[in-house]
Amino acid sequence: MMMKKIKLKGFTLIEILVVLMILGLLTAVIAINVLPSQERAREDKAKADIRLLEQALELYRLDMISYPNSREGLQALVTVPENHRFKERYRSGGYVRRLEKDPWGNDYKYRRPGRFGTFDLYSLGADGEEGGEGSDKDIGNWE
Repeated sequence: MMMKKIKLKGFTLIEILVVLMILGLLTAVIAINVLPSQERAREDKAKADIRLLEQALELYRLDMISYPNSREGLQALVTVPENHRFKERYRSGGYVRRLEKDPWGNDYKYRRPGRFGTFDLYSLGADGEEGGEGSDKDIGNWE
């Protein structure tokens, strides 16, 4: 009986390198297109959160006659401020259930009086510091 020789053919080094190069290019293209959209989504989320907090602050003002001051801050939307002259008018359950963090994990900032309006409500962006460009820019109710 004669054994038939089977010739195994594998991939050459060049074929493997070409496939790896194509995969690398695809990864780069996907990263270039996906990463900026994630950052835009974070900015959109921050803007939506700020709008909701603005609405809660407006309800607070209608009940309590004025917006919370900087010392009371956004916490006034969750619990009644100490020694407030209209404490009995405070809405049962508060104006928001809890204060959410911004999409980068930082607290939203509140300042009254504001630099840009009656009050400033803002996120410090990705870097967590005032100012900045791109994803580090501040996102506020003045935009």
